Amino acid sequence: MPGITDKVVAITGASSGIGEATALLLAERGAKVVLGARGSDRLGALAGRIDDAGGEAVHLRTDVSRREDVSALVALARERYGVLDVLVNNAGVMPVSPLDDLRVEEWEAMIDVNIKGVLYGIAAALPVFRTQGGGQFVNIASTAGHRTVPAQAVYSGTKFAVRAISEGLRQEAGDSVRVTIISPGMTHTNFGDSMTNPEVRARLVTLRDRVAMPAAAVARAIAFAIEQPADIDVNEVIVRPTAQA
Repeated sequence: MPGITDKVVAITGASSGIGEATALLLAERGAKVVLGARGSDRLGALAGRIDDAGGEAVHLRTDVSRREDVSALVALARERYGVLDVLVNNAGVMPVSPLDDLRVEEWEAMIDVNIKGVLYGIAAALPVFRTQGGGQFVNIASTAGHRTVPAQAVYSGTKFAVRAISEGLRQEAGDSVRVTIISPGMTHTNFGDSMTNPEVRARLVTLRDRVAMPAAAVARAIAFAIEQPADIDVNEVIVRPTAQA
């Protein structure tokens, strides 16, 4: 794929789910991937799989709620490859629950990872893109950023915020920096692991197992946005399983 080959792509939340699927697909299509996530062992294993398949990957333990970690991931891309073409702000958490549960620490975690993590990515990569004269942000939102439902108010709020921040960035970015929002629907990932409300968790995991699309479907949408010519900016892609209401 000429639009992906040799591009340097940093991915947060790369150790599982959408991030892992994106890393594998982009590496298969010739990108050099720079992998960040909190799980060092899984990151190392993923980088090894990519290397064994003939791709190229480096990795760094990255907690996107820490600005210095995100800056270090971007710095690794530049140190290793001299450039950063794309930053995929993918890391996210989803410990959803009714507001009456008052799980305030979980609300704070969603704000720290889902919103501040994206902002830290912008703060790290935007000056690089300006210096280079080009680059692309791919920010992962959600269909929950278009419509909320009971128990998802805070999570939806963070994803509405990702969309608003991304659109504002697009308007400010000028003609050299591309900004793409990817809004996935129900995706088969391990999102249930972070949920502490047992009723909500059981309901969403059951729905996931019945209708969810594979993470690779979202990875293909990300690849589509990246592979476009430099003068074409795919601003938002909504991708959901056909069976999702």
